[in-house]
Amino acid sequence: MSDFEKYLPFWDGLSPDDREFIRANCSGRSFPKGLDIPSGAEACLGLLLVRSGRLRVWTMSDDGRELTLFRLSPPEFCLFSASCAIGGLEADIFISAEADTEVLLIPSRVCKALAERSLVFSSFVNSLLARRFSQVMRVMDKTLNARLELRLAALLLEEAALTGSSKLKITHEQLGSHLGSPREVVTRMLRHFQDGGLVRLGRGSVELLDERRLRDLAGEM
Repeated sequence: MSDFEKYLPFWDGLSPDDREFIRANCSGRSFPKGLDIPSGAEACLGLLLVRSGRLRVWTMSDDGRELTLFRLSPPEFCLFSASCAIGGLEADIFISAEADTEVLLIPSRVCKALAERSLVFSSFVNSLLARRFSQVMRVMDKTLNARLELRLAALLLEEAALTGSSKLKITHEQLGSHLGSPREVVTRMLRHFQDGGLVRLGRGSVELLDERRLRDLAGEM
């Protein structure tokens, strides 16, 4: 049984012909860490199922600041790489590999064909789109309304959970890109955290010293 057959929640509702259509056309892809993956209507690879690694989905402000919208780990789906096959999905969204990443790809032409003839596939896409939209709206709300120190505390804890380590190999610039904040502002806040005994700063690293207090801060959002 392939990963698609195992993880597609709509698999049992597909016709035999549609199942074979997916089997015959899906393929594996590899994205090395740091690669920007083609997205948007012009590229439109298709629906990606993350098998290993991690993808970052982000946007950019008019003044050139990046803001992470969400990250995708196995076995999550990336929808914005199939925007041309989904009516009304128009946004300046970018996708990058945060780690060496393996995916399974349902090409856009397959997604479009299934959307036209399979109710269960259309329902899955609509549900996934709604979840991603809710994630984006939560991030935008926090960006506009939550204090940076609270968002930074939450991000440090998220990074620790993703990497399984309290010593994070991450730069101030990378943290700023996740938060949509200038590097200098993030650096000042990290130094404030260090003065308070929450973290220890190193070259290209941040070590979490008091995760309980960081969780308390993050919980204020």
